Amino acid sequence: MQLVFSDAQYWEEFLPLTFTKPTAEMRCGILTFSERWQKLLDSSEVSFITEDYLQEKFKKPESVESLFLVPNFLPSETVLNQIKELKLGEALVYEDELLAVRINMTDFSLRQIEKMTDITEELVFFKNTTDLFSLNEKAINFDFELLTKNKQSQKLSSTNGFLGNEKDLFIEEGAEIEFATINCKTGKIYIGKNAEIMEGSNVRGPLSLGESSKINMGAKIYGATTIGPQCKVGGEVNNIIIFGFTNKGHEGFVGNSVIGEWCNIGADTNSSNLKNNYAEVKLWNYKEKKFKNTGLQFCGLIMGDHSKAAINTQFNTGTVVGVGANIFKSGFPPNLIDSFSWGGMKGDEKFNLSKAYEVAEKAMDRRKLPLTEIDKDILKFVYENY
Repeated sequence: MQLVFSDAQYWEEFLPLTFTKPTAEMRCGILTFSERWQKLLDSSEVSFITEDYLQEKFKKPESVESLFLVPNFLPSETVLNQIKELKLGEALVYEDELLAVRINMTDFSLRQIEKMTDITEELVFFKNTTDLFSLNEKAINFDFELLTKNKQSQKLSSTNGFLGNEKDLFIEEGAEIEFATINCKTGKIYIGKNAEIMEGSNVRGPLSLGESSKINMGAKIYGATTIGPQCKVGGEVNNIIIFGFTNKGHEGFVGNSVIGEWCNIGADTNSSNLKNNYAEVKLWNYKEKKFKNTGLQFCGLIMGDHSKAAINTQFNTGTVVGVGANIFKSGFPPNLIDSFSWGGMKGDEKFNLSKAYEVAEKAMDRRKLPLTEIDKDILKFVYENY
C-alpha cells in the first residue's frame, strides 16, 4: 500500500524547519515521522503531497489505491488498528480535520469518501515547532518500544557508571560508550548503530543518539533530547532536537530548541531558553508574519537547515533562524534572522547564493553526501521567495 503524507494542514506551522523538507521528514523521538509510519504500517512505498518546489525531491503519489495520512502524530494502539482496517472510501477525522483516508489517488477528492469516523480520544499531536521538543519524551518512549521490541541490546561496558533499570537502555550494534555516566532513572536512552559517547560525559534520559553520532568528552546531556544521525554534540544541552548531520561540538548551552540539518554551532555559543523576567516566550510565525505567544516559559532556538553560528554567538530567548544564514557579528542577534543572512543582524546583506552552495557542498562532502542540483533548486527557491 502506498503511503501518502500530506502537508496541507501543518507545513507552514513548522517553518523554517520545513523550508527544505515536508512535515513527514522532520525528526522527533528516535525516528522521522515518515520512518515511524513505515515501520508501523510495514510499508516502504512512500510519497508526499507538499509544496511544488519540494515535489521534485520528494516523490509525488502514483495514481493507485493509497493510504493518505497526516503524519505528525503518535497513534494509540486503537487508532493504529483503525487506520490499518480502513476500507476504500473510509476516513478518520480528528478535531474536525481529516487524519487518514484510504483512497484512490487517480482522483483525489473528498467525494470518494463514503464513511467518516471521528476519533474522540486525545492523540499526541505535533502542531508547531515547539511541540517537537515539548512532546519529545513521549515520542522517544513510543519509538523505543517500537524499535527494541524482541531485540537484544549490547551490554554496557563496566567502565561506565549506570543508574536506573537496564531495560530502559538500548545500545545498537557497533556503538561505543566508555567512562561515562548513564542515567536511565530519568528516562529511556537509545544509542544508535556505531554511535559513541566519549569519556567523561554525563547523560540523563530520555535520549536518542542517532547512528554514527558522537557525544564529545565531558558533555552534559539532559533529556528529553534527540540527536539525529551523524552529529557531534558537546557542552551542555537540555531538551533539544537535532534533525541530523549537524555539529554542536564545543562548550556552550542550548536548551528547548530544534536545529535542522547541516548546521554548525560555533564554540562557546549559547542560546537563552528563559527570559530574565520569566515571561512567556514569543516566536516568529511565518504563516501569520508576526511574533506569537508560545505558551511556554522555556523556549530557545529554532534553526533551519544549512545555517551556521560563529564562536561566542549569543542567541536571545525564542530566536528563529531561517535557512542558510551565516551569523558572525558581535552582540545579540535579533529574534528573527532571515534565511541567507550574511551576518545575522537586521538589514544585513544576503549571503551570495553561489557561495552558499559552496559552503553546503563542503559541509555535505565531509559526510560523503552530495549537494544535488535538486537541492540547489530548493535552496534557490527559498533564497528568492522567503
